[in-house]
Amino acid sequence: MKMLLKFVRSLFKKSRDVKSIKPITSNLSTINLLLIRDTFTDESTIGELFLNGERFCDTLELPYRDNQRSVSCIPTGSYKVRMRYPRESATRDYLHLLVQEVKDRSYILFHKGNTAKDTRGCILVGQGSQQDIVQNSALAMDLLMKEIINLGGTNINLIIKNK
Repeated sequence: MKMLLKFVRSLFKKSRDVKSIKPITSNLSTINLLLIRDTFTDESTIGELFLNGERFCDTLELPYRDNQRSVSCIPTGSYKVRMRYPRESATRDYLHLLVQEVKDRSYILFHKGNTAKDTRGCILVGQGSQQDIVQNSALAMDLLMKEIINLGGTNINLIIKNK
């Protein structure tokens, strides 16, 4: 618990100077994430992530290749998501999100990264995008986790759609 409080405090310090992100408040007990994929190339899939109806950040995933492990983004659909703590991961030393019950897949995460080389089927978040790149991923991840914690951190739903 002390580690989580320390992490949350560090997020607040990092985001203190950020002027463009407004707090997202909600009376809902459910946290709703909507990922709309809108740009498709041979290298990546770029999209927008909405948190409780408000545009929050950009996303980057691998192209869809029949849901093949490590080379494809996951199928469109509805998923449950939970927070995943650093102690649960051998490779991520920060709080991140785990997409649950993805057919024929495991360990699909929301995590930091900027290009398709940084993912093996996971969802990368960023503040800004261009072809095959999301930018400011560490900041976007920190802000996303801060908002999810502020909203209670549980009962997270994800819907993924193609534009």
